[in-house]
Amino acid sequence: MNRQQHEYLKKAVIYEVNIRQYTEQGTINAFIEHLPRLKSIGVDILWLMPIFPIGQKNRKGSLGSYYSISNFTEINPEFGTKDDFQKLVNAVHKLDMKVMIDWVANHAAWDNVWTIQHPDFFERDQHGHFLSPYDWTDVIQINHQNPHAHQAMQNAMCYWVREFDIDGFRADLAHLTPLHFWIEARKKTGAIKPDLLWLAETEDLQYYQAFDIIFSWKWMHATEDLFKYGINVYPLIEILNNHRHQSPVNVFQLFFTCNHDENSWNGTEFEKYGHFVKALTVFNFLYPFSVPLIYGGQEIPNLKRLLFFDKDTIEWEVDESFTSFYKKIIEIRKSIYTDDFFEFLDKGETVLSFKRGIGEGSMVVMMNLGNTEFVNSSNDLNGEFVDIFNDSKSILHSNFGISLKSGEYAVFLRC
Repeated sequence: MNRQQHEYLKKAVIYEVNIRQYTEQGTINAFIEHLPRLKSIGVDILWLMPIFPIGQKNRKGSLGSYYSISNFTEINPEFGTKDDFQKLVNAVHKLDMKVMIDWVANHAAWDNVWTIQHPDFFERDQHGHFLSPYDWTDVIQINHQNPHAHQAMQNAMCYWVREFDIDGFRADLAHLTPLHFWIEARKKTGAIKPDLLWLAETEDLQYYQAFDIIFSWKWMHATEDLFKYGINVYPLIEILNNHRHQSPVNVFQLFFTCNHDENSWNGTEFEKYGHFVKALTVFNFLYPFSVPLIYGGQEIPNLKRLLFFDKDTIEWEVDESFTSFYKKIIEIRKSIYTDDFFEFLDKGETVLSFKRGIGEGSMVVMMNLGNTEFVNSSNDLNGEFVDIFNDSKSILHSNFGISLKSGEYAVFLRC
C-alpha cells in the first residue's frame, strides 16, 4: 500500500450495503437515491455485498444466499442490470466516494456456469459428485489445485475493474483461498487500476501480503465476552497490542459492532452490547489502527435482525439523534491531524482509554465499559482541552474529576 492510500484509510469510513434489504424495491437504482445522505454522514467507501446472480439448485430460502454465485461476470437480475450498476459506480465517483465489491473465491453455486463449461474447476468425490465445503449445502468447493480455475476467477475480477471502474474488493473468507491466488489477483487487477483497496475477511497476518485491511474477529468476540461474563478491559488491550506488534507497518483492521453475518445470525448490536453500543462505536472510529464499518441501517439505527435468504426490508424509522452521533464521530475521525504518538491509559478494569498525539491537537478518549460509574482524577488531562461531544472548553488539571456513567464516553482534544 502506498503512502497516499495509507493516509486515505486513516480517515476513511466503510459502509456495507445489503442491496436486497436496503429498500422495498431491493434494487441498485433504489439504493442510488441514498448516496447523497450517506455522503452527508461522512461515508467514504461502499462495500456492496455480492451483486451476482444467485444459484437456483439447493438454494436456501426463497431468494438464496448472496454468496452462492451462479455467474461471476453478471448482475443479479433481482438488483437490476449492468447499466444500473455502472450508473451506481458513476454516481459514487461523482460524490468522491469509492465502491468495492464482495468477492467469493472459495466456492460457487451448484449451477454455476463453470459446472457445465469447466467442471474441473470444482472438487469432486470418488463418485464424481461436486462437494460442498463444511455444511454449506448451497455451494460447491472450488478446486484450488487447478490453476485454470484461479486464472478464470482472476479474469472475472479484472472484468469488473476494467469495465466498470470499481475501486476494490472485499474478499469473503479470504483464508480459505490460498494466499498466492490473492497476491496474483492484486497484481493482475492492479495493472488495470493501481490504487485498488483490498479488504480481507480473515485475521491471518500473512494475508497482509495481498490486503490493506483484515478483520478484527478476536476483538469483537472479546468485547462480547466482556459484557456476557464481566471480564475486565485488559484482555481487550492485550489483543490490540499483540496485533499491532505482530503486524507489518501501514496496515489496518476493520472494526465493527455489526455486519451482515452478525446481524442475521447473532443479533443486532443492541442485542449484543445493549447501552454500550455508542461507547464501542467511539472506539472503533477513533482507534488509530482501525478502519470502521457501518452496516447499512446502523446509522438510523436498525433495530431488527434481517433475514438472510428472504426479503426483509430495513425499517427506515430514523432517529436523528443517532444519525447525528454518527456524523459527529466521523467528523472527529476526519479532523485528527496529529498521529505521532499512541498509548493506552490505565484507568482501571472497566474503562478503556487511550491517548493520541502530543501537544496541540492531541486527544484523550475514555469509554466506561463497566456497570458502575467511573470517576477519574488524572494528569493525563493537564492543560486546555475541548470536550468534543459536549462542545465545552475547559482548563483541566491533575485533580479534575471526570465522571462517566456505565456506557458513557468522553473525547478531549487539547487546544
